[in-house]
Amino acid sequence: MRIAILSRSPKAYSTRRLCEAATKHGHQVEVLNTLELGIHVEQAQPSLTHGTQLCEPFQAVIPRIGASITFFGTAVVRQFEQMGVFPLNSSQAIAVARDKLRCLQILSRHDIGIPPSAFVRSKNDVLPAIERVGGTPVIIKLLEGTQGIGVILAEDLKTAEAIIETLQSTKQNVLIQKFVSESKGRDIRAFVVGDRVVCAMRRQAAGQEFRSNVHRGGSVEAVQLDKLYERTAVRAAQIIGLHVAGVDMLEGTDGPQIMEVNSSPGLQGIEKATKVDVAGAIIEHLEDQVIFEEIDIRQRLTLARGFQIAEITVGNDSEIANKTLVETGLRARDILVLSINRNTLIIPNPKGDFEVLPGDLLLCYGKQIAMKSFLLAGVQQE
Repeated sequence: MRIAILSRSPKAYSTRRLCEAATKHGHQVEVLNTLELGIHVEQAQPSLTHGTQLCEPFQAVIPRIGASITFFGTAVVRQFEQMGVFPLNSSQAIAVARDKLRCLQILSRHDIGIPPSAFVRSKNDVLPAIERVGGTPVIIKLLEGTQGIGVILAEDLKTAEAIIETLQSTKQNVLIQKFVSESKGRDIRAFVVGDRVVCAMRRQAAGQEFRSNVHRGGSVEAVQLDKLYERTAVRAAQIIGLHVAGVDMLEGTDGPQIMEVNSSPGLQGIEKATKVDVAGAIIEHLEDQVIFEEIDIRQRLTLARGFQIAEITVGNDSEIANKTLVETGLRARDILVLSINRNTLIIPNPKGDFEVLPGDLLLCYGKQIAMKSFLLAGVQQE
């Protein structure tokens, strides 16, 4: 297939590695400078130009968009989407990830660890906001900063108030966040591709620096994540809607705390630290997505008369609780379990010996009358 990579730096490590991996897999790849593309909106004929020429058809696009051109970059990705080109990360997901406040707001609806944070505009609300997140010291962040730029540690109230007032006077939007002291100077970057963490590294700040970014002199080492950290990273990327993401987590006393979900994570530091072919994993995932295009399973499967797709929550008194799928007899009743969601862990295509537990959310396809009968057996249907 023909793949476009949106990048202003064709010689950058990440761009070069993606080109190498795509070529190795037999694809044609072209690097396009995002700012050199023109968006043309016409009735039934959306198009893009590169210089004076119309862009040739692509099957997929890999966005590598810097924070400084987020608005135009996401508009370009959106245009590719209108042209029927599959984006590795969608324009909507990129926009959400780039806005730190919006990202945290969306994550906050879910059972996933995030540091207490506050966003205020009035000077009079600054001190109360700091108290609500747990008092000083606090982290003060620009909402669209990157690579550690615009991240400041304020040790006391006066310093925090002065920093926020200064930044707000320059029309900067700032986020106030609890300082996770036990993670001072270090964090974990998990590289998510699709529904798995392909590798992870721990970043350690240099000297007295509290920011662990490699661009600020931090060191890195490969790390094997436990299941909780893996699930948290994958779930965060899925909630934001990213196929590929660098999920930064702090190691808090209560478990992982999501610090940031990056839509254009760099490959250099993590590939060198882990020796994993991350670029290759990205291209393989892109192949899967283009070949097996995503469909709305609910719309497709409700076409059969008398059958439906439904989510069923297993209650404590359910007749199928604490039984294997074979023992439940669901298949004999023409009910197929497509996946099981258990505490944010998704088990696709579960096998017959998989045990169903109270609280599990089953995505099922089958006869309406059979699934409705579960309502009388202590099972709740969503």
